[in-house]
Amino acid sequence: MARNADEHLARGFPATRNSALAAIRAGAPEERRRALSALAGAYWRPVYGYLRLHWRKPHDEAADLTQDFFAHALEKDLLARFDPARARLRTFLRACIDRVAAEDGRAARRLKRGGGAASAVFDFEAARAAIEHGAGAAEAPDVLFEREWARGMFGAALERLRELCAREGKSQHFALLEQYDLGPDRPSYADLAQKLGIATTDVTNRLAWARRKLREVLLDLLRECTGSESELREEARALLGLDGP
Repeated sequence: MARNADEHLARGFPATRNSALAAIRAGAPEERRRALSALAGAYWRPVYGYLRLHWRKPHDEAADLTQDFFAHALEKDLLARFDPARARLRTFLRACIDRVAAEDGRAARRLKRGGGAASAVFDFEAARAAIEHGAGAAEAPDVLFEREWARGMFGAALERLRELCAREGKSQHFALLEQYDLGPDRPSYADLAQKLGIATTDVTNRLAWARRKLREVLLDLLRECTGSESELREEARALLGLDGP
């Protein structure tokens, strides 16, 4: 039942939330800039993908509009108008993107890619490859944005996990996750152990650690990018499939 899923999910939550939204709305200028960078790091992929697939923007234009959108969000206090009691953040952002894309022909200002108020690094070439290889039939805008949101959140979480593993001397843990869970083929634990010169039990333990850390990183990312505890739980269920019994 959903209640059991909520209880299971809640055990992984700390007592306090590190919300980028709160910092953007109430923090000092430098704190707001850092918070928007965190938010942009989570949402730039779905924004870019939505502009490419729904609005049919070419790569360069979609990349420029994505940068422009997050700079505008800080400069114009866009997120001050977000009310978590009325909509999810991604629903609000999609409505804002629709307005930006519809008015693009009348926009007089363009930001250079890599500049602007948001200092997050956007790997547009990698996103371009994923979009152009995975583009399919037309989907409803909300379905499309949700799919791109899920892909973007997992992409951002994987990048954070990669950095965490590098800092902690656990790059092999991440490599195992990539090869076993993320690659086109799934080798056996025995094959991985032989390839890396470790015991099969080490493969089991390191994969379990990497999967657990990935879930924690995903929840941390969602915690930063949601406006309330209820939205956090809803988004975690949507992303991690915890709506079961």
